[in-house]
Amino acid sequence: MSTQVPALLDGLVDDAAVFPPGSATLPDALTAHRRHRAAWYADLVGPLLIPASTVSAGELTGLVDPGEGLVIGLIGDTGIGNLPFALSFLAPDGVTARQVEVAVAKRGEDPLSGIAELLRLTDALPDVEAVYAELPLTFGLMGALDALAAARNDGVPVAAKFRTGGLAAELFPTPAELAAVICACRDRGLPFKLTAGLHQAVRHLDSETGFTHHGYANVLAATLAAADGDGVEAVAELLTVVDPRPLVERATTRLDVPRPLWVGFGSCSILEPLTDLIRLGLVNGGYDA
Repeated sequence: MSTQVPALLDGLVDDAAVFPPGSATLPDALTAHRRHRAAWYADLVGPLLIPASTVSAGELTGLVDPGEGLVIGLIGDTGIGNLPFALSFLAPDGVTARQVEVAVAKRGEDPLSGIAELLRLTDALPDVEAVYAELPLTFGLMGALDALAAARNDGVPVAAKFRTGGLAAELFPTPAELAAVICACRDRGLPFKLTAGLHQAVRHLDSETGFTHHGYANVLAATLAAADGDGVEAVAELLTVVDPRPLVERATTRLDVPRPLWVGFGSCSILEPLTDLIRLGLVNGGYDA
């Protein structure tokens, strides 16, 4: 473990360079990811996230040295049933999928059938350490969390994933909605990931999108509060904070402790969140990347 990246922030940011708005080419993303993995801040960085459609098209072949031990996160954009097919392309290139992430329902759909389909496939996902079921924050959410928690208690490495932004206002949960989800996962002992919209450390109005975005420092402080037993109202209040000082103060007291509940989030840039974390004093050091 790096002395410059504290345990609280270990693996916080998955490398989503190939996804919008960055939309890097796969060769460029691989080159940058190797540089991140060799840098002093490597402990901050999770796996490179790659769509299943890209893997299934054989686009990794020829770009990866089988001896380098590349670890990725597979994003199931081709659907739940096609996950084993995409994973079958990885071993010949010496690539391992640490995690699989896939949406189990669209907004307004009952997610239980998608969860059941995903759980039936878990035995066909060799060497995968974590399976994230992306859940819409709509109909059937609490029942879906119950189902995931029950499967996890039975030894299935499944967890939840939620979207915190996108191209439409309804894709941004309110602080109260996100706080309720965080506390619901806390109550069930269920880890969760977040995706989209977490572009800066602190809650802010984005001039380009016109939407108010959640901050990942807010989410970190809110998750710590939930893990300490705070209720939905107190957790939601931390998600509304626009002054970084109380967020940093809460995180600073826990820097040497592994992060509870919140697995992390994907970012198309690694250096942007790294820079913010340095400015906030939560990561110790400068960088030359």
